[in-house]
Amino acid sequence: MAVFVLVSGPFTGGWVWREVVTRLRETGAEAYGVTLSGMADGSEPPAVAAADVDLERHVEDVVGVIDGIGADEEVVLVGHDYGIHPVLGAADRRPERCARVVYLDAGMPGDGDTPLALVPDASVAERAGGAGGAVPAPSGGEWARWGSTAGLSAADLARLDRMAVPQPLRTLTQPLGLRGNPFDRPVTGVLCTANGSGIAMVEMLLASGPPEFRVLAGPRVGFFELETGHWPMLSAPGPLAEVLLRAAADEGRRLTVPDGPPSARTETFLLDVAERPRERRGTVDLHLPEAEGPWPAVLFVHGGPVSPDRRPTPRDSPTFLGYGAYLAGLGAVGATLDHRLYGLDAYPKAAEDVAAAVELVRADPRVDGERIALWFLSAGGLLAADWLAAPPPWLRCVALTYPLLAAPPDWRAVPERFRPVEAVGASSPPVVLTRAGLEHPVFQATVDAFLVAAGRAGAEVDLVDVPHAHHGFETSDHTDETRAAVARAARAVLARLRV
Repeated sequence: MAVFVLVSGPFTGGWVWREVVTRLRETGAEAYGVTLSGMADGSEPPAVAAADVDLERHVEDVVGVIDGIGADEEVVLVGHDYGIHPVLGAADRRPERCARVVYLDAGMPGDGDTPLALVPDASVAERAGGAGGAVPAPSGGEWARWGSTAGLSAADLARLDRMAVPQPLRTLTQPLGLRGNPFDRPVTGVLCTANGSGIAMVEMLLASGPPEFRVLAGPRVGFFELETGHWPMLSAPGPLAEVLLRAAADEGRRLTVPDGPPSARTETFLLDVAERPRERRGTVDLHLPEAEGPWPAVLFVHGGPVSPDRRPTPRDSPTFLGYGAYLAGLGAVGATLDHRLYGLDAYPKAAEDVAAAVELVRADPRVDGERIALWFLSAGGLLAADWLAAPPPWLRCVALTYPLLAAPPDWRAVPERFRPVEAVGASSPPVVLTRAGLEHPVFQATVDAFLVAAGRAGAEVDLVDVPHAHHGFETSDHTDETRAAVARAARAVLARLRV
């Protein structure tokens, strides 16, 4: 039987695993719920000052547990939330002892990543400055900000309140140091569906997400789902113990990268677009009409996250080269940009880039600065929130194509400001929304919620449906239906610009 080493998320210690440990041991397996330095339960003061604890010390704690297990035992390391960071650090230092790593409702950190990037509110680092170098533990309803509390009873929440302790700040701000690849060993992902994670989300990332997610389709990677919130060791200890035993037995659903659309990208745009003059201004490209100006302008905003090393960059991809030239051919400046959406915590930086690009476009003497539209695609849709909530008078239209309009619950690093579902209102500019009929369920749910919110607020929405199209259809689904949808959306945007 495997030996399970269980490492919990922030503010908690080994006590949180008590019921899971009991169930695992009842099957004959051995299990240890680890209490990391400074994380003893709240019934007594911590033995170590928060200022003396960092991520490296927590890694050493887990290494110490591994070293105390018999050399012939098979060790399965389980990291929940923040706990995946010390787990990966320990697995990296004792690779010969680690038979498997289980990501329990956790992110995918790599070498150099800080846990702070995955917390729901990065400003906790600033607030912790006056709290003895520690982030105060949440209480009551605050727990929901750190993950879904679905499945937790009132007694469970009271237990969290009573036992939780402050999280040493340096455990969140110190970068994780890894020498090897975390996926060079068997890996299991356990996804808590009530927290927004699920196999459908992973399949979406494999189909159309950044290339780095392709490791999730590896032959030694398996997945399980639990229908509960972010603390399954409290809300579903029995099912969690069963899943951990199955993971140790190398069970779990294997995923593959889809062979067909939308991963089968082409190197051309879906429309046959004539080339137009293009000027590069830093991170912004201007695709220019041939007619006399001043012209209205449409700024296209790509999704992400994208790697800063991605080549070609979004504005040089077939999709944005195509959109820019197409709008120029229709008599408007088609502006494209590369913004800094390099991670889920980077939406504020990306928003700054979009605002700067808008000002650059409006300042061009060939552009009519009073006739501007913003066109957001995919997860770039979250960046539309500011413009929907407080539109300037010159913003005539917001276009959204297969957008994400509310952050999934497990995208906790996305600031609350970026929620178009909540931002849309009666004062929002007209919206042209292109909806893909074969959209990822996670994205589609946010589109449905947006349409409900817009209807209640009396916002103007021109809906362009593409029933047989996938997410990212411009370079995968070259059909009469998708070509007509792009043309219709463009006409709808231009109609608002010409009023």
